[in-house]
Amino acid sequence: MRRGRDAARAAGLIGAVALLGVVLLLSIAVGAKSMSLGDVWSGLLHRDATEYAVVHRMRLPRTLLGLIAGAALGVAGAVMQALTRNPLADPGLLGINAGASAAVASAAAFLGVTAIGGYVWFALLGAAVVTALVYAVGGGRGATPARLALAGAALNATLFSYVSAVMLLDTASLERLRFWTVGSLASADSTTVTRVLPFILVGLLVALGAARPLNALALGDDAARALGARPALIRATVIVAVTLLCGAATAACGPIVFVGLLVPHLVRALTGPDLRWLLPYCAVLAPVLLLGADVLGRVLGRPGELQVGMVTAVLGGPLFLWLVTRGRVAHP
Repeated sequence: MRRGRDAARAAGLIGAVALLGVVLLLSIAVGAKSMSLGDVWSGLLHRDATEYAVVHRMRLPRTLLGLIAGAALGVAGAVMQALTRNPLADPGLLGINAGASAAVASAAAFLGVTAIGGYVWFALLGAAVVTALVYAVGGGRGATPARLALAGAALNATLFSYVSAVMLLDTASLERLRFWTVGSLASADSTTVTRVLPFILVGLLVALGAARPLNALALGDDAARALGARPALIRATVIVAVTLLCGAATAACGPIVFVGLLVPHLVRALTGPDLRWLLPYCAVLAPVLLLGADVLGRVLGRPGELQVGMVTAVLGGPLFLWLVTRGRVAHP
């Protein structure tokens, strides 16, 4: 029975990877100038092709950023839900993205930081501080899902109000950050991808390594200790992973909502609560959602485009409400 279930999960994961491959191709092909699959292939491989510059300077970095940022947000949301046992845990709803955004806005307005190499360090610091604050204000070890959600909502509202105030008072910051604050992949380049990739890869590896201990922690601290796990170490490890994932993703493309909240609930219907399967599925399907929203924004906004953060917000809200009304939002 278990072997059959694992085989079905493995087959589903292969199907998810195939779907991701299709979305990656669409992300490269669709834009202000749409290209056929032959044009995409030629632009990827041949330097003398007319499509080479468009593919390598614009489409490919944007697609790669959507891939790694989507994986980061999806996995971060899943491990946060597992750690807090809160079905509403999400980098956006708990204020972690807002902390990273506030740190980046402050760096841009007061310190003159303009490059992604500087943004990422401030974003990581902001994400770490807010993660610790939410956990502390929510009650620490005695935190309940309701208290964590309330603490995160309060910090989220306060920090985004601060970001809005900074941008209104500093027109230069407003111009630099106006697309970034709604969540965008449009300004991606190869430098952006290479700067945030190490942080996201480390965060993903740490999160995947914590899958089995988090499964044990779901049984309660006493049961986890009986199984040889160390709850305090598990929590610290997950906080490090979430900080790396959310900080790097937010520094690169701004605060994008609903990806980390929605994808784990959709995936849990396929895999169950076992994080050893849930996390790989989230790492594959969250980029599908993010890149799919980005492609949709390019199609609907022609000749311009709708920023991906706007599209995920518009799509994510109704879809999450549909999950709630169908009773498919369960405790992790």
